[in-house]
Parts: sequence; C-alpha cells; structure tokens
Amino acid sequence: MLRHLLSAVVKQGTLTVIHPDGTYVFGEDEPRVTVRMHDRKVLWDIARDPDLKIGEAYMDGRLSIEEGDIALLLDLLMSNISRNHTRVWHRLARALRKAIRRLKQYNPASRSKDHVAHHYDLSGKLYDLFLDKDRQYSCAYFSSPGESLDEAQIGKKRHIAAKLFCDRPGLRVLDIGCGWGGLALDLARDCKADVLGITLSEEQIAIARERARHAGLSERCHFELVDYRNLGGRFDRIVSVGMFEHVGVPHYQSYFEKIRDLLDENGVAVIHTIGRSDGPGATNPWIAKYIFPGGYTPALSEMVPVIEQCGLMVSDVEVLRLHYAETLKEWRQRVRTRWSELAGLYDERFCRMWEFYLAGAEMGFRREGLVVFQVQIIKNVDALPITRDYMYENERTMRFAGTEQMPRPKRVA
Repeated sequence: MLRHLLSAVVKQGTLTVIHPDGTYVFGEDEPRVTVRMHDRKVLWDIARDPDLKIGEAYMDGRLSIEEGDIALLLDLLMSNISRNHTRVWHRLARALRKAIRRLKQYNPASRSKDHVAHHYDLSGKLYDLFLDKDRQYSCAYFSSPGESLDEAQIGKKRHIAAKLFCDRPGLRVLDIGCGWGGLALDLARDCKADVLGITLSEEQIAIARERARHAGLSERCHFELVDYRNLGGRFDRIVSVGMFEHVGVPHYQSYFEKIRDLLDENGVAVIHTIGRSDGPGATNPWIAKYIFPGGYTPALSEMVPVIEQCGLMVSDVEVLRLHYAETLKEWRQRVRTRWSELAGLYDERFCRMWEFYLAGAEMGFRREGLVVFQVQIIKNVDALPITRDYMYENERTMRFAGTEQMPRPKRVA
C-alpha cells in the first residue's frame, strides 16, 4: 500500500526506503533522501495517517534518516504533494479534519492557560538554545540579504512599531501575548509609551518582569498574568504578535469585539499572525497533538468579515511570505548545532520532536501556502495619515536596538 502511495506521489527527487523486507526506490534525480523503517508496522501506520504518523515514527526512532535529513525528506514529500492533485483520499482526510475543527479549537479562558503552558512553560533554557538574544518567538523580518537572526528580529519589532504609528510619547499600549517582553520593552523605551504586556505563561511573566526591572522600565512597562477577555480600560495602541493563532475560529467574534472595546476611538491595532494563503483549513494533527493544542492558523477570509462585523476597519494588510521559513531554518540549524545540550535538558526523543516541528513548519511556509499576515485595524477613518509614508519614515528613523542595551538577567525560577 505504501509502495503504491509513494510511487504515485514521488515524481521529482529520489526517495529510497530501506525496509525489513527490502529496499525500494521512488522517483529520480535530485534531491536524494534515504530513510530506514525499523519495523514492519511503521509502514502501515504511515500509510493510514501520514500527517500524524510520519512525525510520530521519527520521534520514536522507528523511522530514521540515512541520507539527507528530516527537513529534506519533508521538503521532498511536500513539494511533490503540492504538484499532485489526484490524491482523493488525502483531500477527504483533510476535509474531515476541517469539518470537526471547531471542536478542536474550543479555547475558553478555562482551557487557554493549559494550552499556553503546554508549550510556553517549557524550560527557558530550551528557548535560549535556538532563539535570538531577545527571545523573539515569532517570524523575523529579513529586510536585506545576509542579516543575522538578531538583526531580523529587531527589524520585525521596528516594522510592527512603525505600523502602530507611535506619534507621541505617553501612548497607552496593550501587548496581547507579550512573550518574554521584548517588544513591550522596546516600545516603552524607544517610543516612550506606557505599555501593559499580558500573557498566560508563568515562565514568561517572571522573565518579562525581571527584564523590565533590570532595564529601569518598571514604571513605564508592566506585565500581568491575565486573559485578554478579562481586561478593562482603553488603549491608544493594541498589538498582538503570534497570539491570534491560539484564539480559534469559534472565538474570533469575541476576540475582535474585545479589541473594539479596548481600543480608543482614535486608536490603532496591529495583529501579526501566521495565516493561510489558500483559504480555510484545519490544523495538522501532529502539530495539534504535540506542539500547539487548540491552535489554528486563519485565512484572511476568516478574519476580515469578523473584523467588519465588529465595527472595525482594516486599514492595512501586509503578507510576509518566506520570512518565517527563513526564521524557522535558522532555529532548526541552531537546534542541530546544540543537540547535545537539548538532549541534556530533555532526551533524544524530545530533540527529534522539536526538530520535526521546526522542519515541518518551515516546509509549510515553503510548500503549503503558510504566510504571515500583519493586519492594521482602526475605528475612525482619520485615525492615521492618508498615505503609508509614515510607516516608511518611522521604520527608517526608529532606533529599536534595545537587545544590545538590555542584557538578559538570570532566569527567574
């Protein structure tokens, strides 16, 4: 069954499968990948549910790579799959997952904290192994060839801040899903804003508060462990980077209603989220099970109608295409370089899980239509200048180099 499947899929590149019953070769030419199946049952598992079982087999050591690496294997498979539109069974499986996705994305406040803890309350040392100095755990912005990851992450923060139009000091800014505080601290220091950063991760909040204290910004930049649904007050600017993917389609209405209620009448919001360029879909089952339970990457067609229904206006949309692929590639290479340290924190199975996560996500951006949306939202039509020149000017003149001026404090236990 698997031989039939691979024969139908692999047309470009060469996949060699070493199996207990023999060796099989599919396709021809470059690239070349060789995998070893260590038991007979793994073939049936992968044929039955490839989206879930390839990752599990790699994690468990039942599938290993003898030529190439897991990223090259996924690239070979995804690039061939994207060219082959005749796999009816695969389309049916994805259609079924799409049909039940609302159950999988049920993220009331009572469950959201658990979902966040599953991923973001892992050891801080894990994130230090592969992220930049500022621990920016979202898509970097590579504005020119040869930029380092640290430079591109500063560029990402500058790019977003330019869209927030921080035209005067003292703006009240809300950062929903503030992570370890890097963007909030830069906005407080470089834009002289009064910032509230919120997260549901206890590990992140401890680090963010300590960083604010260490930088002398505690009076201007505060961090709270709170769900956005429980906030009150008004803010001149609202920003959310890499958080909307955890909201879930059933909660979009309440999310944007809350943005509307929290945003000042002349306010500006910027939502930065992974998205789909090919319309609504469903979360990959391996990612949902092992990495981001309850997560979902939206299509613009799912976001914009809800924004409009909530009485808000989309004032600008930018689609970042390969920036996240390059970010993930850098993260994956860092994990490979520091594999033994990661294994010391957890174990070899965790290392393979993390590598598969980063490799699969990277290829999702290269081969399966994943992108990043930056959606700017306002209430009043005259809240912003009538041309986009202010964005370019702000991005050109903003300093936003705080990473080098704000040494990381020791991790709070």
